Amino acid sequence: MSDFSSTGNKLIESSGIADFFSGLFARQEFASQLLERSFNNPIGWLELGVVAAIMAFTFWLSAYWIKKHPVQESNRWGFARHIAQRILWPIMMLISAIVALYIWNLNGYNAVWLQLLAMASRWMILIRFALAVVHAALPSSKFTDWLERFLSAVLWFAFVLWVSGIDDIIINGMKALEFPIGSVRLNLFTIVTGILWIVILMVVALWLARFIDNRLMSSQRLDLNLRIVLSKVVKTVMVALSVLIALPLVGIDLTVLSVFGGALGVGIGFGLQKVASNYISGFIILGDRSIRPGDRLTVDNFTGYVTKITSRFVVLSNTSGSEALIPNETFVTSTVINESYTNASLRQSLNVQVGYNTDLAVALKILEEVAAEQERVDASPPPKAVITGFGDNGIDLSIGFWVKDPENGFVVLFSNIFFSIWKRFNEEGIEFPYPQREVRILNDQPLPENLNLPIEAEQKSVQNQNASEHTTRQHI
Repeated sequence: MSDFSSTGNKLIESSGIADFFSGLFARQEFASQLLERSFNNPIGWLELGVVAAIMAFTFWLSAYWIKKHPVQESNRWGFARHIAQRILWPIMMLISAIVALYIWNLNGYNAVWLQLLAMASRWMILIRFALAVVHAALPSSKFTDWLERFLSAVLWFAFVLWVSGIDDIIINGMKALEFPIGSVRLNLFTIVTGILWIVILMVVALWLARFIDNRLMSSQRLDLNLRIVLSKVVKTVMVALSVLIALPLVGIDLTVLSVFGGALGVGIGFGLQKVASNYISGFIILGDRSIRPGDRLTVDNFTGYVTKITSRFVVLSNTSGSEALIPNETFVTSTVINESYTNASLRQSLNVQVGYNTDLAVALKILEEVAAEQERVDASPPPKAVITGFGDNGIDLSIGFWVKDPENGFVVLFSNIFFSIWKRFNEEGIEFPYPQREVRILNDQPLPENLNLPIEAEQKSVQNQNASEHTTRQHI
């Protein structure tokens, strides 16, 4: 067995495979080699053509595979498939470049473009994986798209510096710049590295928090408010741990945070007091379950439904599409009307007037039947029609009922009920009264005859004028 392993090692060493893979990703300075060995050599142009062909073919192949296997966001493995689709093209390029590079070296040629393609493909895999995590950690928005493009440009710029060897000069210059922070002196490279580690760990923490949040929100065993509280706690703990882990990684003592902690305490005591109060109030209203998503609230004469509860405010949306952002502190310190605290249904009533000669028993029965026919009206308790008064023109009736889904609005529902009432009343011959007034002249004496003279004179004048116009037309 030992002879077999030793023989295999000798074959690997003699074939040069070990040296090939050990030097595959070693950093080299390509600037002078690309100019001297590629552009002035037919083999260099051939190698460049091979690289272009590999890039084009692998791009087409990856695009074809992605088209045949689209990502479904609702899929349980949607994030993994999203990452796989992002890194599929660079992985194909990397494998193809390694195979072509090995064949190129076996023929005794010194490969430059293939080496660069292999290194760029590996870097592209890292970039696309990082951007996929950023995309999953942050909500979809224009800022997220801009951030992904910015990070991609920065990482590719860092790759160019790394390949050309300029990064050593920049790093040495950054290490020479030191800044005193408390009793510790930190150089610019340490600060930038620390910020980079904090950003990386924070993005990973946000991604994990969002993953846990999705799992919590999809669970039906826990109360919705409890799920929101756990989600916020997990996100806060993840972000705090990312900062505490990142600082020691770059050699920063955690005691340095005491300086910033004091400044933060002063800021909270003065300018950030309201922010801290709203943040704590958010946990209070979620913990006591006084407000839940979907509740119908009235705050400062604005009535709407709770669509979102954030760390700072609650979003109320009414049926017209308007939204109000109410600070969390308002729900703790002020009176808030919650119309769906114990019951999600909401009672509504409509008023109708009928004539005095109407059979009220029939009219009340029709109102109750019409309301009960609507699908959105709750059957328990059933609709109830009552007499509310005697008006100048007719008898006032009212039909009261409970709406099962008030979040869908009332305009269409009321219109359907009124139309059905009008139709049924016409079928039963029930009259809708019109405004009526009786005018009596108490001093009932005949008018003087001379009052008609101006009217008669005016009528005769009009008749004479029409006759003269007719005569003139005949003469013409």
